[in-house]
Amino acid sequence: MPIKRGFCTLMAFACLLASHSFAAKKIDVAKEDLGDIQQKIQALKKELDNNQAAHKDATDALKDSETAISAANLKLHDINQQQNQNKTKLNSLKKQSLNINDKLGAQQAHLSDLLRQQYMHGNQSYTQLILQNKNPTEIARDVQYFSYIAKAHAKVIDDMQGNLIKVKVLNDKTASALQQVADLKAKQEAEKKTLVAQSREKSKVVKNLSSQIASQRNQIDKLKRDEKSLSNLVERLAKIVPPVRKHKKIRKHALEENVAAEKPNKEPSKDSNNKTVIANNETLPSNDFAGINFASLRGKLHLPVRGEVSNRFGASRQDTGVSWKGLFIKSVEGSEVKSVADGRVVFADWMRGFGNLIIVDHGSGYMSLYGNNQALLKHVGEEVDAGDTIASVGNSGGNESNGVYYELRRNSQPFDPLSWSVH
Repeated sequence: MPIKRGFCTLMAFACLLASHSFAAKKIDVAKEDLGDIQQKIQALKKELDNNQAAHKDATDALKDSETAISAANLKLHDINQQQNQNKTKLNSLKKQSLNINDKLGAQQAHLSDLLRQQYMHGNQSYTQLILQNKNPTEIARDVQYFSYIAKAHAKVIDDMQGNLIKVKVLNDKTASALQQVADLKAKQEAEKKTLVAQSREKSKVVKNLSSQIASQRNQIDKLKRDEKSLSNLVERLAKIVPPVRKHKKIRKHALEENVAAEKPNKEPSKDSNNKTVIANNETLPSNDFAGINFASLRGKLHLPVRGEVSNRFGASRQDTGVSWKGLFIKSVEGSEVKSVADGRVVFADWMRGFGNLIIVDHGSGYMSLYGNNQALLKHVGEEVDAGDTIASVGNSGGNESNGVYYELRRNSQPFDPLSWSVH
């Protein structure tokens, strides 16, 4: 029987090692796959740059400054996140320090009480008790009593020493966290200066080329060329990227909560300049539908940014007559742009006609595109949840207004985002 138990234990241990080895191998393969995908995307971006170089464009002069602005904003975003983490860490350290100091206070009071009791009993030693020629029973009782007192003293002192060591460790950690805060603040100031310099550079370029940029906005050939480049990019990305993480089983009750999504679109209104406003969005995406298959979210999505939708999908553009493949949502510069659903970032770079562009793959052939951003706050390969901040609002790519150009595509074909959105 013991041999059988030992064999079972050995087999279980072997299985555990095998499963661990298999899991580690899967992680290594996943890392290799991600690296391979990123290399393919980099190659695709180079090819895109080479193709665009064949057609000179006034907005190309904006690329360096707008890319630099995005990079500076990304660093500031990361620094702010680290500062928030440090604030949380400092608050936690403060609570731990207060807790330990409270314990030390209680231990000091307890030790004082023990010493006072010992003093009241004469503070006698074991030798004195024996030499007093007391009754042996009384001597034994007193010795036992002093033994308890000595053990209590020792325990309280040991506990106090342990807590004093903890206080020193916490003080060291607090000092380190405070130094990190100071370093991050210095980095933040440096990045702000970089951002201001790059913003000034962009303003100079826009001022020098404003007439050329304005005239090119009305060129049908240019617009069609930019749209074709974007379609080719999405189509190629769809072939490169692997399936996104598995979706959870659809939660019926969660979908029923957004019954308002089935209501018909509101009638267009007018803004302060008497221009048509197709929809006015005030609610940002959240993670309410995290893990749900994208195809199940029709009529349940929220637009990626707060603001006014100024066009209808498929309608002719006033400047060129070319049909809209997505929506332009006017918004406040620097506002957060949210991912409309779970997915993986497959493109995050500057692209002619769309400025700082980020594309999220949602699986099953679905992708969402967000253009004209001031800054891109996610990297290629990063997984995002619905409601995650992925960019900030701007007017990159030679756009006149601050806002986000937003598209939804399936198998590289655009479809109406408003028909899939609550607004």
